[in-house]
Amino acid sequence: MSLLATGHIDRGVHALPLRVYFEDTDLTGVVYHAGYIRFMERARTEMLRVLGLEAQALLDAREGFFAVYDLAVTYLAPARLDDVLTVRTRIVQVRAAATVIAQDIWRGGAQLTRGRVTAAWLGMDGRPQRQPRAWADRFTALLSEYPA
Repeated sequence: MSLLATGHIDRGVHALPLRVYFEDTDLTGVVYHAGYIRFMERARTEMLRVLGLEAQALLDAREGFFAVYDLAVTYLAPARLDDVLTVRTRIVQVRAAATVIAQDIWRGGAQLTRGRVTAAWLGMDGRPQRQPRAWADRFTALLSEYPA
């Protein structure tokens, strides 16, 4: 069963709008640093859904799963309670057993974070293996849509 996908893809970039809720902030109304990582995770998941890729189906079939291998985030400006944000996600590189993804979070025209994630494909034994061909093909197609 396919779940409702949110966000949209334009020229190789998935955009996911989000609102900052009280649960995302500290006592001063500023988004706690780990909140941005949660926003980025949601955006990657929604990008997969927009692409028609169902991670749960591969997990249920015991074919494997993606796991974050490397993550870097640069915080440029704070997000605050009730801000409307956009997480922009794009494929940077497709490798045999991993995909590198750039993710930025914006409030209007102001960039708040710059992130880069490497997601490795693991077999059910937890060891790296080639990612599914259909997934790699979709990621490669998305990469080719991004203007150089």
